[in-house]
Amino acid sequence: MQLAISVLIIAATALVVYSIIRSNPAHKVALPPRPSAPYTPVLPDAPAVHHWSDGGRFLVEVVNESRYQPVLAALAGTDGDAAARAPYTAMLFCDDRNAYEDAAVAVFLEGQMAGYLGAKEALNFRARLKRDGYAGQLTSCAAQVRGGGLWQNARLAYHVVLDLEPLDKR
Repeated sequence: MQLAISVLIIAATALVVYSIIRSNPAHKVALPPRPSAPYTPVLPDAPAVHHWSDGGRFLVEVVNESRYQPVLAALAGTDGDAAARAPYTAMLFCDDRNAYEDAAVAVFLEGQMAGYLGAKEALNFRARLKRDGYAGQLTSCAAQVRGGGLWQNARLAYHVVLDLEPLDKR
């Protein structure tokens, strides 16, 4: 008798859970449409208001997608089999129109898009801009395009490092 009551309670509980799941009024939220072409911000035609420096340590790495590799390869120049270490001045632009990242910071070299700061670093960089009175303004720093050396008969990817004080400690 006790087994029959236990089975009846389990069945009733399962029926209640099933009816709750089936009658859930939550609706799926529609996501905004993705652009058909990759998004690339436009660098404003304004001078940088501040030039950052960390004494030439180049500890902040730019996040770049594979679509920036041709730009970085052209900027790196030809070093034969050796890895590149091409110096540039990076322009750091707060990209408020980026549909994918709320606090994006775009990095430009020679007027060409080279990538973004990582999400956490972008938030910290924007906080630093605000703290130092440069919120929303174009700033600059020294940069290097590195990589591209030959390894096992294949060319390694290029990446960009910035001469900024590390952005993960503030």
